[in-house]
Amino acid sequence: MQLDWPAIAHALDEEGVATTGPLLTPKECADIVAMFDDDARFRSTVVMARHAFGEGSYRYFADPLPPLVQTLREELYPPLAAIANRWAPLLGEQTFPEDLDGLLARCAAAGQDRPTPLLLRYGPGGYNCLHQDVYGDVTFPLQFLIMLGRPDEDFTGGESVFVEQRPRQQSRAMVLRPGQGEAVIFPVRHRPRRGSRGFHKVQLRHGVSAVHSGDRHVLGIIFHNAR
Repeated sequence: MQLDWPAIAHALDEEGVATTGPLLTPKECADIVAMFDDDARFRSTVVMARHAFGEGSYRYFADPLPPLVQTLREELYPPLAAIANRWAPLLGEQTFPEDLDGLLARCAAAGQDRPTPLLLRYGPGGYNCLHQDVYGDVTFPLQFLIMLGRPDEDFTGGESVFVEQRPRQQSRAMVLRPGQGEAVIFPVRHRPRRGSRGFHKVQLRHGVSAVHSGDRHVLGIIFHNAR
């Protein structure tokens, strides 16, 4: 996939989030949305209100993943791994394998063998509380979401919200409105940030503001598997 990875890396370093521009076509987005009601494609469903996560629902894909989802996960992992491995010594963490198979083998060794790519649907009034997608001891530090609908046409509201907590400072909020087929890349838990005394760790959580009308569909790609 032809993306401007130097620009993405720079945005992640400086702002903590990055957008890709259009990544999927409208037809590819529609094909993924159509999967939501096909129970055979998913291993589990979460109704968010039951867990006080928000309002809406999401479904984790079962193995084997749909071909397009599998391709996205495989092809986007290596350039993101390069960023993660540049961050690792700055965070005092271990590096990651260069390909997805290596990461999934590490997950399996830690008892994490359930796939984590997911499809989310929010109707009117739907929202997602701020959270982090950590599913076990192995956590790859970057993930992405792809907007499948057309903002202000298929739905209104429903902005992607990111809150970064910097040491000894008030939290910083960022709001993004990706277009249809566009991806947002962001840290799962934290990232390194350069300060006056070198690099330090800043925490990030993400969520979704309230949907006012229509249905908002998003594809989420998380690279580490779950227990």
